[in-house]
Amino acid sequence: MNYSGRCACGKVKVSISGKPLATRQCWCRQCQYATGGGPAHNAMFRTDDVRFEGELAANTYRADSGNTISQWFCPACGTPVYVESSARPHIRSVRIGVIDQPHDLAPRMAIWTEMAPPWAVIDPSLERHERQPPPPPAS
Repeated sequence: MNYSGRCACGKVKVSISGKPLATRQCWCRQCQYATGGGPAHNAMFRTDDVRFEGELAANTYRADSGNTISQWFCPACGTPVYVESSARPHIRSVRIGVIDQPHDLAPRMAIWTEMAPPWAVIDPSLERHERQPPPPPAS
C-alpha cells in the first residue's frame, strides 16, 4: 500500500510505502490542544515505511502514559504531521488529515476516552480504551 500527503501550505510532504499497523482516535489533552479541542486521528506505520520532505518542527513533552512524545508539525503553516513516542521508536503515527484523499484510513479505536469532554461524540462501533491501549503489532 502507498499513501502520500502534505501539510496545508505544501512545504512538508509525506510518502508512505506500507500498510497501517493501527488507526486511532486520541482524546488525550495534548491531542485536544493540538487539534483545537477534538481528538487527533492517527494512522500508525512502521518508521521505515514513512518518508518526509521539508522542514519540520517539534513539541516534545512527557505524556500521561509516562512516555516522551514528540508532535511534529510544519513550522510555516502549523499543520500537525506526525507523532513519535519514546516507547515505540519503530512506529510513526501520521495525522490522518495530512494524507491525500481518497484513502481507506479511518479510526478503529478511540483512546484516552476518560479525557474526552462531556460533549464528545465517540462512534460506539470503535474499540475503546479509557487510557493507554496495548501497542499495535510490529508488522
